[in-house]
Amino acid sequence: MTVSARIAEALAPAVRCAFGVVGSGNFHLTNALIANGVRFVAARHEGGAAVMADAYARTSGELGVVTLHQGPGVTNALTGVAEAAKSRTPMVVLAADTGAAGARSNFRLDQAALAAGIGAAYERVATPASAVEDVLRAVRRARIERRTVLVSLPLDVQSAEAPDSVLRAEPLPPVPMPNPESVRALADLLEAAHRPVFIAGRGARRPGAAEAIARLAERCGALLATSAVAKGLFNGSPWYLDVSGGFASPAAAERIAGADAVVAWGCALNMWTTRHGRLIGPGARVAQVDVDADALHTGLGVLGDAAATAGAVLADLTARGPARTGYRAEPLPSVRWRDVPFDDTTGGGRIDPRTLSIGLDDLLPAERTVSVDSGNFMGYPSMYLSVPDAPGFGFTQAFQSIGLGLATAIGAAVARPDRLPVAALGDGGFLMGIAELETVVRLGLPMVIVVYNDAAYGAEVHHFGPGGHPLDTVRFPDTDLAAIARGFGCEGVTVRAPADLTAARAWLTGPRDRPLLIDAKVTADRGAWWLEEAFRGH
Repeated sequence: MTVSARIAEALAPAVRCAFGVVGSGNFHLTNALIANGVRFVAARHEGGAAVMADAYARTSGELGVVTLHQGPGVTNALTGVAEAAKSRTPMVVLAADTGAAGARSNFRLDQAALAAGIGAAYERVATPASAVEDVLRAVRRARIERRTVLVSLPLDVQSAEAPDSVLRAEPLPPVPMPNPESVRALADLLEAAHRPVFIAGRGARRPGAAEAIARLAERCGALLATSAVAKGLFNGSPWYLDVSGGFASPAAAERIAGADAVVAWGCALNMWTTRHGRLIGPGARVAQVDVDADALHTGLGVLGDAAATAGAVLADLTARGPARTGYRAEPLPSVRWRDVPFDDTTGGGRIDPRTLSIGLDDLLPAERTVSVDSGNFMGYPSMYLSVPDAPGFGFTQAFQSIGLGLATAIGAAVARPDRLPVAALGDGGFLMGIAELETVVRLGLPMVIVVYNDAAYGAEVHHFGPGGHPLDTVRFPDTDLAAIARGFGCEGVTVRAPADLTAARAWLTGPRDRPLLIDAKVTADRGAWWLEEAFRGH
């Protein structure tokens, strides 16, 4: 048995699905994975494959795996791998590499330096004897450290004969518990607070964390909010403010800014989540709970698992006395953006993106997975389209690259085939990632692809336009994206007014035997409400 076959055999118990583009360097490994029962999803571009694996991991809670050819296969994937690394997605990148005889190969890369440059961890399969152990160490690091790990697989090692391996099952380390002093300090902070707000992020999406945080919030009367990536985590709670930061509705932002204590649970409290700090009141006390010591940068830092810490603080507060009303003295008003009045700018053959998003929210089934690309438009689907829970929202925005949304929707759809996949894209991002439209069709995914089409890179238009700068480089002729989609095998419709959504309704009530692309010609007379906030950090 070759090393590549032995690696696949060892990985199979830990991996249900892998993504990639097959070349000579990963051909045998990929086929060996398939032979061992791993589903393989072939993408059309390595960047798309990496994003699919990332989205699959986020949506399913399982390990993400992508396999790559050496050289350009690796460099093609880098943007997707960087997004996963910055998001701390547990993902393993199986990257073929030139062997000992390839020192002068045109495929040769310093993969360790590439991994370090984008924030991924790095492992290398060193010898045939150590190969299985090397790969399983990468899997273990990905899971325990919640990191993306790039594994170099030299071709000569892959093709060598593998010695018999004894696989050792290593127990997972215990959940990181906070120290008692930190628990008491956080309990003291909450006991003194009258208007506490909890903001939960990616670290609170781990099993049991949301429930533990919600129980603690009930005890101390805290309102609940999330970062964008954790949207939907507290759905169903009457005290849920939805997303904090630039996306927050006026009612939500007012209450977050009025807090006298803010506790972040697995959340970085970065410029996006706090509007560059303006959502943290001048007298508010701040605490952060995280398993990563480097993430604790503001106020009281508590090193520990979110669920374990919330449980320990709840026990401390319960021993002190009865629950408090806190910030829950009065019911919350609506915090939904769709309930905020606006002047509908639909007309002249273009539809207001708010009107479009509200119409889609009413039309699409509740059991959906919404994946959003980056761009001026992205606040509309993020905040006007409801999602059933946190796994129902795909937000690959840690690197802020456009063009990842369609691949995100594919990975999420593979993870949750029981839900309607919805991809919300700008025209620029759609055209950048259009190769994966063939993947959607080939996989037979009943996906709704909504393109907010303003025939421009809208963020740049609205950021630089008021300064009188020339905009020819970021504006483009209008493109019939519905016709392009039909060429790929989709059903394509053009929407210029609310009545045009009738075609989408017909598709939803039909067999859904092909994807639906909605080319929505949106109004472009103003930038999105969050855009000015976004560019403050540039």
